[in-house]
Amino acid sequence: MCKIKNNSVFSFIILHVFLVATSAFEETCEFDRQMEEQCRIHNYKTVKPLLDYFRQVRNELEDKEIKENKLNELNSDLMEKYHEIVRIHKKFIKETALLDEYKNKVLKGENDLQLCQNKNEKLESEINSQQNIIVKIIGKLTDKCANLGNCELQLQNLNSSLIEKDENIKRLSENIQNITEHKKRIELQVNEKKSMLVKQDEVIKKCQSEIDTLNRTSENIREERKKIQLELKESETKLIDKVKENQLCQSELDKLSPTTCIPFEDSDVHQLNVSGIGFFDVLCNSQIAGPGWIVIQQRVGGNESFNRDWATYRKGFGSYKSDFFLGLEKIHRITSLQRFELYIHLVAVNGSVFYAGYDDFKISDEDHGYALSLGKFSETIIKDSMRYSENMKFSTFDRDNDFTGANCAADFESGWWYNACQHGNLNQPNMIYPLFYMKEAKMLIRPKEAMKK
Repeated sequence: MCKIKNNSVFSFIILHVFLVATSAFEETCEFDRQMEEQCRIHNYKTVKPLLDYFRQVRNELEDKEIKENKLNELNSDLMEKYHEIVRIHKKFIKETALLDEYKNKVLKGENDLQLCQNKNEKLESEINSQQNIIVKIIGKLTDKCANLGNCELQLQNLNSSLIEKDENIKRLSENIQNITEHKKRIELQVNEKKSMLVKQDEVIKKCQSEIDTLNRTSENIREERKKIQLELKESETKLIDKVKENQLCQSELDKLSPTTCIPFEDSDVHQLNVSGIGFFDVLCNSQIAGPGWIVIQQRVGGNESFNRDWATYRKGFGSYKSDFFLGLEKIHRITSLQRFELYIHLVAVNGSVFYAGYDDFKISDEDHGYALSLGKFSETIIKDSMRYSENMKFSTFDRDNDFTGANCAADFESGWWYNACQHGNLNQPNMIYPLFYMKEAKMLIRPKEAMKK
């Protein structure tokens, strides 16, 4: 999906470049109406197939994106249902364990109650047997006792025994009653747990139904995903084929929209088209060190102040006819396209000419402070002074990125890649590089592989 989006962005950039180039081409035809009409007809025939193709690609991408969003929503719903089922299943397992524990307690209570009932029945049987014996003894005593005093004493003893037996019977009755009440409480708890089990069974049945529905939905989603993947592969194949067919057209567009000064063999202002910025003017130079150089910094007149804030250095300032700085963001965008070499051209106050070169010049993006990278130092007649600034972020008086407690940009009244603080600063008011006063300085860049082609 990301590859298709990248191809789409790339195709739209091509369209934008082609349209701008077409506009520039039409402006050059204004000197002759007849020639202008022929240019418009040629441009329309060239652009129309591309416009039709891009409309088709945009419609296909929108359809695929809608299907992909729908697929993501279904997957999200499926995962939510799955997590909910897992939570219900864990709760059911916990409730089942509690119910088993209550069942064991009820069974134990019923066994204890049965033992008590057996003991009670045995005691009642013994009491009845004792009462029968007492009755017989009383009968025998009544018949045999001639002495009334002795008989009364024996009756008192028997009555005492009966009272003790009655108290024992009373205590046993209370125990039986307590056991009966405990049994009723346990039976109520068992009934409540059975009711909970019935409700849980209903919930489980409902969950199982939802699981079956989700399984069917998952199967449909898998089939739909396979179908979408096949469609995406077919679309990708078609896009690749169409991109290959448009390579010749892209080559023509590159010629109409240069990103470096290589196509120009003069020393003049030309317009480049760089991704992320668009069209902007640069000063090309083919006299100092051969063709194809872009001047990114120039000090030849001394009329421009280089003590500027961060925003000004980011955008660029000055005049191509005198002193100027191209702009940090433009330099970053240009050097991020391919490998560039840096050429430094210096003219001392006494007229002596110096130079220095680096084979892999680039600066990072703004988030990383436009940090400087130089590469290998090439032959020169002055020492490698800029090496002291390598990997350093750019500093201005309102954004201090140097390695000192002071503010180098404020102290030296210029923005630069300061370390602690500087060597080879070409933006300071009095240029010393490294031990000579300079009256002119230029920084030029060119693609490293330009001269091999």
